[in-house]
Amino acid sequence: MIVRLPPSAPGLRVGLYGGSFNPAHAGHLHVSQIALRRLGLDRVWWMVSPGNPLKDRRVLAPLAARVAGAEAIARDPRIAVTGFETAIGARYTRDSLAWLLRHRPGVHFVWIMGADSLASFHRWQGWRDIARTVPVAVIDRPGFTLRAIASPAARALRRFRLDEREAACLAGAAPPAWTFIYGPRSDLSSTALRHSRRASDATAGSESTPR
Repeated sequence: MIVRLPPSAPGLRVGLYGGSFNPAHAGHLHVSQIALRRLGLDRVWWMVSPGNPLKDRRVLAPLAARVAGAEAIARDPRIAVTGFETAIGARYTRDSLAWLLRHRPGVHFVWIMGADSLASFHRWQGWRDIARTVPVAVIDRPGFTLRAIASPAARALRRFRLDEREAACLAGAAPPAWTFIYGPRSDLSSTALRHSRRASDATAGSESTPR
């Protein structure tokens, strides 16, 4: 099996930003650039997943289309897009992370998620394994700040939280370790963009229908 990953080397600090990217949008770029700056990362990899087990796969665009859309949005040379999870047959994030640590030893990986994901992190398969595998950076999102901090996962991991002022040390910290990054927030979401596109298509269709 040939699996193509973005270039890396031991010692590199790489943020892993996973998701369906259905579709990718400027909010993903915003989160990635905050992580690059605040965490002192060298690279961020967008991991375009086969599909989120917690979401409806019937609305999921083909992987190739989602990867192409992500590459068009990732207008930063430090950001790379990969669909390797499909190639290795990974179903859950914990499996992808375990595979990466075996195949890229010496790379300092950090898992990046939005505050909305932290709010539901306790529902992820093996979320405690994820927290024990790599440090986690949580980027604030509108409407989720308080809910995320009060979530079951945040409470369970409270004693492992680094102050935001120590965010640049996260990549070198031994897991479990996590931090919450406040600051400028983006309210863009893939779900809202899909709904907007469907509404636009429906309107265009009705306007072109002969009466």
